[in-house]
Formats: sequence, C-alpha cells, structure tokens
Amino acid sequence: MTEWYFVYLLQCRDGTLYCGIARDVAARLAEHAAGKGARYTRGRGPFVLLATRRCRDKGLALRIEHAMKQLPRDEKLAIAAKPTGFARLARKASRQRAASQQRANPRPARS
Repeated sequence: MTEWYFVYLLQCRDGTLYCGIARDVAARLAEHAAGKGARYTRGRGPFVLLATRRCRDKGLALRIEHAMKQLPRDEKLAIAAKPTGFARLARKASRQRAASQQRANPRPARS
C-alpha cells in the first residue's frame, strides 16, 4: 500500500502564505492551529487551506514544496486558484529529478 504525501498551501490570518508537506493534512492543520506546527505559523492562525497536491513519495513532495517556495506570491495564488495548479510544479520537479539522476549516473559511451 502506498503511503501518500501531500503538499499544501495555507493562507494565514495576516494574509501571508505558508507551504508545507504532510501525510495527513487535517492533522497537520490541527497542529498549526494549536501552535505546535511550524514556527512560522505560530500565532498566525486561523488558516485557510488554499490547495493540496497528493504525491507518490516524500522526495517529490519536498521538490514541489521547494519549487512553490521559490515563486512570488501572485504565482502561488494562481496555482492555488486552479484545480490542476500544482501539476506544472510536479512536472518541473520530476524533470529536475530525472536530470539530476542522469548527471549522477551518466551512461557509459558506446565503443
């Protein structure tokens, strides 16, 4: 059985955005609300869950989270507004992984 990871995007009470990963988004939101989540979210609740993306493994979730954190606010909101908004980041993260694997394990030249 696959244990899914999720990337999620929250909007805090002060209007700022927070992106994170979790296996159980509802439980993680409860941690944030209780002040037990990430340091950034402490005292910034209540939160609005803007978007989630299911990922097949932790590595992909971390790559998508990193890519999301590199974007400006307006692009993050645009991604959250579309049901398939995370798909572009997921494809980019997958391509980056494939490229890094090729650099790490180059094929030997044919003789």
